[in-house]
Amino acid sequence: MSYYFNKKIQGSFEDVLERITLLLKENGFGILTEIDVKETLKKKLDVDFQKYIILGTCNPSFAYKALQAEDKIGTMLPCNVIVQEITDGEIEVAAVDPLASMQAVENPGLYDIAIQVQDKLRSIVNNL
Repeated sequence: MSYYFNKKIQGSFEDVLERITLLLKENGFGILTEIDVKETLKKKLDVDFQKYIILGTCNPSFAYKALQAEDKIGTMLPCNVIVQEITDGEIEVAAVDPLASMQAVENPGLYDIAIQVQDKLRSIVNNL
């Protein structure tokens, strides 16, 4: 089983980042963190890297349900979505597959929640 699902899109990095952020918000996901990997690697290691942003996303109602079912599940939150520039004009968006993550936790109460979040995230990525 793959631990993510993805889609490659033609366009500018900034436009794709804006589109995925809007789609996430429209579907009940807030952006808790935004990590600019390119900037961080340049600052910390003085290396060049492609444009690469990690969005830490969370749907509060699903997170609450998951926390009620498993109090340590916070170690696996938020759900990360990445936006990276493959080549100039080709951008990839990938999201963690929450079902794959939840399989590491032996709690059947998380299965239905993970399926619902998986469906939402997959739909968001596919609708880009």
